[in-house]
Amino acid sequence: MEKAGSKQWPATFGPDDERPTHSSEETVGHIDDTRTAVGPTAGKVGGDGNVEGQVGKRELTEKDCEGELGFAFPTWKKWWILTVIFLVQTSMNFNTSLYSNGLEGISGHFNVGEQAARVGAAVFLITYAFGCELWAPWSEEIGRKPVLQASLFLVNIFTLPVALAPNFGCLVAGRALGGLATAGGSVTLGMIADMFESDRQQYAVAYIVFSSVGGSILGPIVGGFVQMLPPAQAWRWCIWIQLIFGGAVMLLHLFTVPETRTTIMLDRIAKKRRQTGQDPDVYGPNELVSFWARFTFKELMYTWLRPFRMFLTEPIVLTLSLLSGFSDALIFMQIQSFALVYKQWDFAPYQIGLSFIPIGLGYVIGWLLFLPAFERNQKLRERHPENEHAQYESRLSLLLWLAPCLPIGLIIFAWTSSGPPLHWIGSMFGTCIIGIANYAIYMATIDYMICAYGPYSASATGGNGWARDFLAGVLTIPATPFYTNIGSEKGMNLPYASTILFCISFALVVAVYVIYWKGPTLRKRSPFAQSLAQGTASFGGHHLSAVRSHRPSTAEGGYRPPTALGRGPSTEPSAELMQQRPGDRMSASRHNSYYSSQQAASRRHSRQASRNASRGNSLERERRSDEENGAVSHHSLSHTLQNLNSVVLAPAEQKRP
Repeated sequence: MEKAGSKQWPATFGPDDERPTHSSEETVGHIDDTRTAVGPTAGKVGGDGNVEGQVGKRELTEKDCEGELGFAFPTWKKWWILTVIFLVQTSMNFNTSLYSNGLEGISGHFNVGEQAARVGAAVFLITYAFGCELWAPWSEEIGRKPVLQASLFLVNIFTLPVALAPNFGCLVAGRALGGLATAGGSVTLGMIADMFESDRQQYAVAYIVFSSVGGSILGPIVGGFVQMLPPAQAWRWCIWIQLIFGGAVMLLHLFTVPETRTTIMLDRIAKKRRQTGQDPDVYGPNELVSFWARFTFKELMYTWLRPFRMFLTEPIVLTLSLLSGFSDALIFMQIQSFALVYKQWDFAPYQIGLSFIPIGLGYVIGWLLFLPAFERNQKLRERHPENEHAQYESRLSLLLWLAPCLPIGLIIFAWTSSGPPLHWIGSMFGTCIIGIANYAIYMATIDYMICAYGPYSASATGGNGWARDFLAGVLTIPATPFYTNIGSEKGMNLPYASTILFCISFALVVAVYVIYWKGPTLRKRSPFAQSLAQGTASFGGHHLSAVRSHRPSTAEGGYRPPTALGRGPSTEPSAELMQQRPGDRMSASRHNSYYSSQQAASRRHSRQASRNASRGNSLERERRSDEENGAVSHHSLSHTLQNLNSVVLAPAEQKRP
């Protein structure tokens, strides 16, 4: 029965409509940690946690449709999606390196020096570093598929002004825009979090990491054969091949890969249920809040700037990102140096391209070494759940053995690259060892940062990725002068240049051991880690990833803490936490990059708790049923015995006088 003076709200008001607010009627809160009721409630909360007789909107949660989300995809479908993403990531990194094989033709066609022509390679990598960070928030908000399709389409479109450039300025502009349009690992790694539990996703991460590093060396391998054409044709074919590969991958992704972003899938499922009449009051998480309410300019800028802030202020992020970035930049420097090195043995262009195969072999070896390490590390974490070192730093244990491969490979390459009478196989042995180190550094640092920084992991790994691309771009231009001029008066320019890189890498590798042993101390001094710990405490011990955002009330223009319904513990944010900057709290924004990376852990915990509760309820019902049946049986038996006793005693009583 409706209270006097209350207003009845329609169940179909739009996400942008301003709802009237009555503090005595409106209820916004969690119902047994599964549903969020928005709007007036005309009924009571049922024992199953649903609102009976609810009028208004209710948020669809992951628990309500587990079998329809990315986590429930069959294994073959998950790995098919990953394989297509593998090709997407390969094509993106393929574009960064194939261009260098056309330098001679570009130089002659536009009448610029080869050193100036390298600007096209450098500018693509530099803008690529920033483009990855710019695309990430949009993939969280509007979905992975449209963002990747937009990225691939724009990259292909911006390839045309490079191939058809009337002047060198147009070519450089096309390369810059192409790099800026490249989404990269910020989106592809997010898709892994959409489909795999956080503690079971290492195999998928290792697969995609291989595509990232492997794409960089695929360019010079293919480009070596393209260089067999006349220079005037070779440079254009280097660009056309990029477009052909990118177009094929874009179509394959368009027709075979579905949307995987959890919040977008929830929106679609909720819309379908409303249209079919299955549940007319259910809405997806993004339907309850308007687009611009979620995407304020201030919060968007704070999210975009966080990776750079962490890169500059976090010792762990800075050290590991520099190590990872330098390792990747080394590959792009070697793209320039390999021509100088192997021309000493009179290698043809295609043979110089094939000389990158040992690096790829090193990547494969590194990948295979990590597969058994994942299993060992998983068992270690399970045996020592309260040991901080086992949960975090143990992820770097394999890197302690493989990181030294970087300086070892460099020093071998340095002193076997001086040409005949030494055999060329020695330098290739050194590059194979470098490949093992490069893969191990990239894989281990990403795995560690995801674990160590929790909700801030995407920003931490974003700083890592930015360092890799930015340093690679910056060092591309000085690479050839570096290998040509240092020690040239003694004819030792190649050994001396690589020896300098060996010294730098040695210092960075030492930092890995410092982080391994001093990681807990460094995290305690980390403002982000402390903020994370305080946030967890503020939510009553619940993981931040499990806390949902709530639409602010329009009453009095401020935030009114929701009313918690049901018997579950309240998970509402404290006033102190709500006063923090929007980018610093998990519940403030669904588009923050770390949201999807943490869904897996909260989903598994929630799913397991639900199953345990279900089992407990079943056992309780069985116990009660047995007790009731036992009581009924006991009562029936007593009643039967009494009847028998009456029958036996009746004749005796009748015989009494």
